[in-house]
Amino acid sequence: MSRPVARVDSAGILGIDAYVVEIEVCLCGGDKSSLVLVGLPDAAVRESRDRVMRSIYSSGFRYPGGSMVVNLAPARIRKEGPRFDLPIALGVLEASGCIHPASDRRLLFCGELALDGTIRSVCGGLSVALMAREAGFSGVCLAPDSAREAAVVTGVDVFPIETLIEAVALLEGRSDLTPLRVDIETLFRASAGRSQLDLADVRGQAHVKRAMEVAAAGGHNLLLLGPPGSGKTMLARRLPSILPPMTLEESLQTTRIWSVAVSAPMGHGLVVERPFRSPHHTISDAGLLGGTAHPAPGEVSLAHNGVLFLDELPEFRRNVLEVLRQPLEDGLVTISRAAGTVTFPSQFMLVAAMNPCPCGFLGDSKHRCRCGYRDIYKYRSRISGPLLDRIDLHIEVPAVPLSELRGARPSERSEVVQHRVSAARTIQHERFSAVPGIFCNAQMTPSLIRAHCSLQGEAEGLLKQALEEFDLSARAHDRILKVARTLADLEGRECIDACDIGEAVQARALDRRLFDEG
Repeated sequence: MSRPVARVDSAGILGIDAYVVEIEVCLCGGDKSSLVLVGLPDAAVRESRDRVMRSIYSSGFRYPGGSMVVNLAPARIRKEGPRFDLPIALGVLEASGCIHPASDRRLLFCGELALDGTIRSVCGGLSVALMAREAGFSGVCLAPDSAREAAVVTGVDVFPIETLIEAVALLEGRSDLTPLRVDIETLFRASAGRSQLDLADVRGQAHVKRAMEVAAAGGHNLLLLGPPGSGKTMLARRLPSILPPMTLEESLQTTRIWSVAVSAPMGHGLVVERPFRSPHHTISDAGLLGGTAHPAPGEVSLAHNGVLFLDELPEFRRNVLEVLRQPLEDGLVTISRAAGTVTFPSQFMLVAAMNPCPCGFLGDSKHRCRCGYRDIYKYRSRISGPLLDRIDLHIEVPAVPLSELRGARPSERSEVVQHRVSAARTIQHERFSAVPGIFCNAQMTPSLIRAHCSLQGEAEGLLKQALEEFDLSARAHDRILKVARTLADLEGRECIDACDIGEAVQARALDRRLFDEG
């Protein structure tokens, strides 16, 4: 006689997307008590048998004797993490006849079980809720921290459950627990706040602040070159404060990535400030892009809709820097592993900082450089030409004179600069409103550059002269036009004039000098 099979729905995470996992539990009888997990479980999933047994006992239920088989379907996808503890426990109780689920609701359960029967948060709550809504589930049951994150999704009930006993009551339809309701618009406005870092904190460096404004207005990548203590890191950390405020759509995109990242804190809520990621130069290519055996978001994806800052750029390993090419060009990272192929969004602004030479004092009027020509050339050659071509602005950051450092002259605040940046971004949004996937000048394709960056007269002649004199690449030619377009947008002009080209060329010429100085 065949034994009944209990079925409980759960969800796994693949990339940043969730998928339905059906937990099937069958009692096979016998004298020896055992629980066998099948369906490509990893070590954390296999360890759930002990957590499930102890939590069932702690919650006052009877753990069935004999052997049991738990199948995690679909079996072709590897299951990771402790997120299936709760649905496995519910399946075991249902298969043994301890509980009797109500048949009028289709619920989805995710959660890690503690030994005392309480439920812990798992990553990916937002993605789970989005998937549950599309799949037609009536409700999602998560630990409170995960539920607060998932509750921003409308169209599906999200229940915050704290214990296995509460989950059983909800499954049997005898719980008075109400779904968690969140007004996402109100939450977004309440959470958004002004950055604590202000551009006014930086003394001097007016031309660098101008370059940062241009970079923020057009979404351009930026390289800061200067001696130690000149303020490169201080300036870079204030770039998010002049970027346009995040939209609700951007906030949801960013939160979804952070939600599935194992390294991110649980229950962080809605991400409303633009991310600023500053990985150490010892990071691996897998840490930067995301990867390991089971692909997870890397630093370039955690910086989505924000800033990725690489301090001491030449100290990064060459292979790590070269893998930045795809995300810089496409705004996406595709990772292929034995476990599958996933794609993570990675639309970020790259800001890099470096010294002009190994000792850091080349060109400094107060310190003598101790580096020889070969040392300088070798140091700067760590950054490839193709990578430099993908950085639109290369700006020298000299040491700040004492008179400016101690001066009382007030600097322009971030909110003032942000207003100009937002106005320029608005012009770009209107310009590219009919082009999917293009939101700012830095993302323009060659066809869009031809359509929106036409030159005439003196501007055309100046660009030709610069290309010949500095022997710039075709990619550098396009970058100059993109920056010039942004400069015109900041002034509210439709036409690009010679001044815009001259300023854009001046910012691009630095990458040639990096290898010609000495």
